[in-house]
Amino acid sequence: MIRDLSTDEFAARYGADRFTATVLANRFRYIVEHVCGRLLTAAFSPILRDFYDFAATLAGPPAVDYATPAMSNSIVLFTGTMTDSVRNTINEYGADRLGPGDVIVANDPYRTGTHVNDLLFCRPVFDGDRLAGFVNLKAHQLDMGGVAPGGFSLTKHNVYETGLVLSPRALYRGGEPVRETWSLIFDNVRFGEILFPDMQTICAGLTLGERLLSETLDRYGFDAVQGAITYVCDAAAERMALALAAIPDGQWEGEDAADCDGVDDSEEYRIRVTITKRGDHAEVDFSGTSRQARTCINATALDAKTTVGVAFKYLFDPRTPFSSGAWRNIDIVLPEGTVISALPPDGAVFLYYEQSQVMIGALLRALAKAVGSSAIAGDRGTTDIHNASGVHPNGIPWVSAAQLGGELGPFGATEHGDADTWMLSYQANGIVGAVEAIESDVPAVLLREEPVPDSAGPGFNRGGTAVVRDSLWLQAASHNLMSLHYKRPAGFGVNGGGDGRNGGVWIWPPHGETPASPATGDGAYADSVPLAGLLNPDTNAPDPDGQFLYPYRQSSWHTDPLTVMRYINRGGGGWGDPFTREPERVLIDVRDGYVTVAGAARDYGVVIVGDPEEDPEGLVVDETATALLRVRRDDRPVAGPT
Repeated sequence: MIRDLSTDEFAARYGADRFTATVLANRFRYIVEHVCGRLLTAAFSPILRDFYDFAATLAGPPAVDYATPAMSNSIVLFTGTMTDSVRNTINEYGADRLGPGDVIVANDPYRTGTHVNDLLFCRPVFDGDRLAGFVNLKAHQLDMGGVAPGGFSLTKHNVYETGLVLSPRALYRGGEPVRETWSLIFDNVRFGEILFPDMQTICAGLTLGERLLSETLDRYGFDAVQGAITYVCDAAAERMALALAAIPDGQWEGEDAADCDGVDDSEEYRIRVTITKRGDHAEVDFSGTSRQARTCINATALDAKTTVGVAFKYLFDPRTPFSSGAWRNIDIVLPEGTVISALPPDGAVFLYYEQSQVMIGALLRALAKAVGSSAIAGDRGTTDIHNASGVHPNGIPWVSAAQLGGELGPFGATEHGDADTWMLSYQANGIVGAVEAIESDVPAVLLREEPVPDSAGPGFNRGGTAVVRDSLWLQAASHNLMSLHYKRPAGFGVNGGGDGRNGGVWIWPPHGETPASPATGDGAYADSVPLAGLLNPDTNAPDPDGQFLYPYRQSSWHTDPLTVMRYINRGGGGWGDPFTREPERVLIDVRDGYVTVAGAARDYGVVIVGDPEEDPEGLVVDETATALLRVRRDDRPVAGPT
């Protein structure tokens, strides 16, 4: 154990004393957060500026196998792939070709994970003639070519349709731009007037990171910095090993699924996982997972590795920073050519993040059986990204990516309390864009954004509720949906908690020159055009017993000016038996609009008297009726992880 090393033994292993190694560990995280702050405050693209769709890491040199001691607190989907993607990129480019002032870029999903819009930038840092490490940024570019503006479409069939693929190459060499690389990119992308300053800002952030790491090397020395990189990753591996050793040995299975692909709804794509734990090691086996999909809903093996790391960090070591040491005691078995290990050219990758969400659902279901009360209920199971594009009257194109769909939604509950509602998803942990910024960028207006009562998974601790978002589109637009989790509840309950309810997507065409003004009750959907969901065929309203409406019967949905679009995403799962929830907490939920009076009685066995709309502060619990109702619930099925 690291803590058992003597002072001399620690210094011999890590090239520094404990205090210095701890200072450097914090310094590494300081560097990556500064790099992120530089980009966040100076980005032009809304997906960087408003959504935080990027991540920075600091990696060691090849001599320490690109060990990664610091990952930024931004999109976790990126950070787990970046140890491998930096290694793959630099090894292919050639570490011996690197020099001060270089920036190497790549975006091939099979080399670097995620999708082609996520461009990886690597800047080497030297200490004299010695390569000391890399400062890296992976940042989503607003467009990388391909058949759909912005790229957000799941009907692309192969790598040739997804967009420009960059093998590892120099963007800067010796501080000077490599013109052929810049020309290659800007000959193939839309919105160059946004991408160009964004890429310059990214490279400026890397320059900042290089300066900070160089100052660290000057102050503490090469050996101490290299030793601290190793120390951080060793400590992370040790913490994970201890956490695994603390639970009983066993084998657990979990499964989740995406509803369909962009061809038709004849095939579901299931992710099956078997987790075997012995001592302080675990094996995660994805054998039995569905074949790679026919359209670009696939992910790669690097994305699978990220999601495994995320699930284990959330459950076993949630209070310490992420580093590449987290995976050391975890073996991953992953057959080639599955929906989470796709191969080119036909295993196209774009919606990797949707498969990552399905994957973490399967992992959390399996591990819920291992960790007992520490289980985490399912979130909404999808990012629900909406992509719209069009052309302004002056001929300038516009795109809205991840702004006005179902991106805002709930988490699942834990033993620590109720889940939040206004979040993103477990792995797309960005930030929610400001409405004013969205409306200034695109011809749309956000009309409604509010919780959906009774949509949360009931439990002793309640899941987050689904969110309804109505947007008014002022110009003609093409809309691409990204929702793949309607057929079954994504927000699964744990430890006796209930599942969250699913929603859907609808549009209301205008009435001449007047936009529709839809209500929120079940009767509001009769005059809508339903696009997706598990819906009642007579009313078009969400219905757990309804019929699945395939969202991609059109590759994109074209709307006239003044069309209203509605998203209702999915409720998060509950934790614990809902009939043990304190009646006072249920009353507060009714008062605040998360639960209806009828839902309180049905889902929690709590009888609330009063009018939550007209007199919310006058609500009271009927204690006698509640006691009787809770006694009579013996035959009520209690949900759990499935």
